[in-house]
Amino acid sequence: LDIGVAGETGPEVRIQALLRDCFIGAVRMGHPLSEGTVTPERYAAGRHISVSRRGREKGPIDEALNRLGLQRTVVCMVSGFSAALAMARTSYLIASVPERHTEGARTGMHSFPLPVATAEVTISMLWHPRLDADPAQRWLRDRVREVCAASR
Repeated sequence: LDIGVAGETGPEVRIQALLRDCFIGAVRMGHPLSEGTVTPERYAAGRHISVSRRGREKGPIDEALNRLGLQRTVVCMVSGFSAALAMARTSYLIASVPERHTEGARTGMHSFPLPVATAEVTISMLWHPRLDADPAQRWLRDRVREVCAASR
């Protein structure tokens, strides 16, 4: 079972939308962006972690910065939001992550609204159809649905 922003998937993958979410920035306590107003310029000037399952170098945040004539420096790319947060927690890198989806994982970090407008994303759960009837997998999907419904 995978939970995240689905993007493009193969036809054999089952997808169920769970919730809508917006991106925020997350940095370690003591990071320069943990104090003062986070402007587009300050945000773009930092060193960033990019999250992409498909290895795409640019995304909606980069497009929003480009519209302002700004560009961010991405120093590494990871495939999941938890990995991005783990790296940001122990460095001076900036992670941009879905707010609700990563709430618990950001404990002890400084979070801030992105200083650029980006569209909301849909957080979904994805699984292979061979697991449709698996009792443990069905139980887990039901619990995930319940937790997400309760947080709406």
